[in-house]
Formats: sequence, structure tokens, C-alpha cells
Amino acid sequence: MGIAITGDTEADQLLTDDPFALVMGMLLDQQFPMERAFSGPARLRERFGSLEPATIADADAESFADLCAEPPAVHRYARSMAGRIQALARIVVDEHDGDVTRLWTEASSGKDLLKRIKALPGFGEQKAKILLALLAKQKGVRPDGWEEAAGDYAQPGYRSVADVVDADSLQKVRAYKKEKKAAAK
Repeated sequence: MGIAITGDTEADQLLTDDPFALVMGMLLDQQFPMERAFSGPARLRERFGSLEPATIADADAESFADLCAEPPAVHRYARSMAGRIQALARIVVDEHDGDVTRLWTEASSGKDLLKRIKALPGFGEQKAKILLALLAKQKGVRPDGWEEAAGDYAQPGYRSVADVVDADSLQKVRAYKKEKKAAAK
């Protein structure tokens, strides 16, 4: 099954084919519409010519930030996120030999995978749980204990981007989030 988050066939195919693009999309999914956040990697690849972690990590920070900020920007806070993208790429290069999949292929359990994701820049508890659920539900990455580690995001339903598989499910996730925000007020 392919990823279907952005509504753009090419951007979704990139998320399906390139694990680093998927993790980067999750990084960008903050204070920004999710389909635009997950389109960011495709936009960046088009402008930068590569999504290779080493190439991104070694890029000149100012030039890279300029590319990210060029309209339409890859994120609402494009320059700040450019730094996070480069920091993410640096960790992938330095700690995982440039292979982001080692985050999950070398995890000993769901709890370990959650810990590994939380060590990434821009990934707090909730975002890490959502990425874990996304990997499990849509990519088949299911180390022992992943459900417990992902918490409520492992449950069936429409809670997060982990549950988005088409335009209809995207609207259901939006409705759920809107309901949660209203209840919090």
C-alpha cells in the first residue's frame, strides 16, 4: 500500500519510496497543514535536487534555508525548519550511516523505537508516537510492543496522520483534531 497523505500523486509516491522523505514530512508536520507538510520533501527534492541525508547535512546552511523559504515555502517557519531538516540529516548520517531505516530495523522493541525517534530533532513525545504509529500502520514496521509505545495512536480510528490513507480519512482526522481542540477549551 502506498502513502496517500498529500493529495499529490508524485509527493505521495516519494513518501512511499523514500523513508527519509517520510520522516522529514513528519518533522514538518507542525503548525502547518499536514498535506502541505508532507509535500515538503517533494518540493525540497525539486529545488535541491536530492534528499540524500549526507548531501542535505553538508549543504551550506544559509543557502539551504533560502531554498526552503522560496515561495511556496516548505513550511510556515521555513528557515527554522531548514535547520531542523539539516540536523535530522546529520543524525541520520552520523548515527545511522545515512540510512534512516536503521532507526526501526535496529530497534529492539516498540519502546526502543519510540526512544530512538524521540532522539531526533523536533520529535517530542506525541510526534514520536505518531511517527511510530504511521510506520506500523502504513509501512508494516511493527516491533514487539509497538502498540503500547504508540499509545492511543495505535488504536483504530482517525486520530492522526498515521490514519490518513485518502481524502476521506484526511477529513476524518481533521474533524477529530478539531473536536479535541474544542474539548480542550
